Amino acid sequence: MNKLLLPLLLSATLALSVLAQTPIDLQANDTMRTVLERQVGQNVDLRMKSGEKIGGKLQKVSDKLAHITQLTGAEFYDAVVDIDAIAAVAVRTKAK
Repeated sequence: MNKLLLPLLLSATLALSVLAQTPIDLQANDTMRTVLERQVGQNVDLRMKSGEKIGGKLQKVSDKLAHITQLTGAEFYDAVVDIDAIAAVAVRTKAK
């Protein structure tokens, strides 16, 4: 039984690490909204034009807003961010 469990756990760990490493694929006509839409479900760090940094799981993107859950350092809170106030999007693309 243990001989079967180890390969299964290794496969699951590898699959999760690959899923968590979605690189940004910038297209010629991209906007902040389209870049964000491709990152839904991923952990992102948003650098605001004000200099503030907001990180967490990108839950949903609408025409003007982005919904962030599981905020970094405040996991029990959610945030809604004005897309026009975002200066940069950072996404982890490599595991440690």
